[in-house]
Amino acid sequence: MTANHSSRDWQDTARALQRHYQKFRVDERILLTGHSHQAWPDVAFDGQLQAIEDAATHVDDKWSVAFEKADQLRAGYARLLDDPTGEYTLAQNTQELLVRWLSALPLQAKPRLITTDGEFHSMRRLLDRLNETSVEVVKVASEPVSTLAERLLAEVNDQTAAVLCSAVLFQTGRVVPQLSELAAGCAQQQVPLLLDAYHAVNVLPWSIRELKLDSVFVVGGGYKYCQFGEGNCFLRVPKDCDWRPLVTGWYAEFASLNRAPNGQVQYGRGRWAFEGSTYDTTSHYRAVAVLEFFAEQQLTPNRLYPHYKAQQQHLLNLLREREWPDHVRLPDTPLDHIGGFLVLHTPKAADIVQALKTRDVYTDSRGDALRIGPAPYVTAEQLHQAVQVLAEVVR
Repeated sequence: MTANHSSRDWQDTARALQRHYQKFRVDERILLTGHSHQAWPDVAFDGQLQAIEDAATHVDDKWSVAFEKADQLRAGYARLLDDPTGEYTLAQNTQELLVRWLSALPLQAKPRLITTDGEFHSMRRLLDRLNETSVEVVKVASEPVSTLAERLLAEVNDQTAAVLCSAVLFQTGRVVPQLSELAAGCAQQQVPLLLDAYHAVNVLPWSIRELKLDSVFVVGGGYKYCQFGEGNCFLRVPKDCDWRPLVTGWYAEFASLNRAPNGQVQYGRGRWAFEGSTYDTTSHYRAVAVLEFFAEQQLTPNRLYPHYKAQQQHLLNLLREREWPDHVRLPDTPLDHIGGFLVLHTPKAADIVQALKTRDVYTDSRGDALRIGPAPYVTAEQLHQAVQVLAEVVR
């Protein structure tokens, strides 16, 4: 499948995929939650059962097997992000990883953080709370997104401990351009840059190598476009990083257990410095099973991207064929400037979401933004039915 693949290609692919998602009943209801919570393929349940079987068979010796699954997941994320140099720390959620990362910053010496007003709640809440202390959090307007990277860099000074920004904005779906320039500017001023790539992973061909982001920290996870489910988030760490987070788990000692103590708390380099503690292994089994399924189906980011764009274009065409009341504003952003979902603006977004759900059409909203996100298993027929139901609900 290429960027200009035919309409028939993606429609056939979607229909063929549906049989692999029977437990989520994707053929019985219309799941336009592709940007929030995609259905899991049936193999995910096999992965969960394997986790139980391994625990029952190996008891406490299960950890060597579980760590192999974790390594497979790390390697999977590196492939998805085309990242030959970074290392990956895993955790249950990005909030946990952000706390560890923020705790390593020299905020007493440099009490200034630069971010945007369009960040997801995990980051937003942590930074808002820090802003109530002696730390100054500067929020740059996320619009216009075309100049966001430039405006973030302009705020950096010698008191700046770090810059934090999304690769794709979670409310609007807008892809943030010029990240290479932002990364280069931060590196030149020796200011760490952290990117939230949750809405880029496995929906865009988002390449660490091509974007020249080797020096950048990246957070993200598999709850959305990867279909891994909960508990599969990551922090991408530059290989030679030698940070010492204040919030630290005992797994961070694994890389230095055989070294003679020197009176200081010991840390490994790279991702080891940010490791946590004992965790539920089930999520990694599930994720690895899904990774293998995606590989079998040849669902790579480069193949999925045109699939998503074809679905979005089909959906947009269907929306434009109808007349809508004045309170509904259709998407007007070029499709190659957005991630995995379309946004319709209406003050009644939350009410519409609930009304759609009673008709087995699942979407979500953020404020006045009604977010509609196809997934690879959503068919053309389902998109047509969803728009028809939406029109009836709006009326």
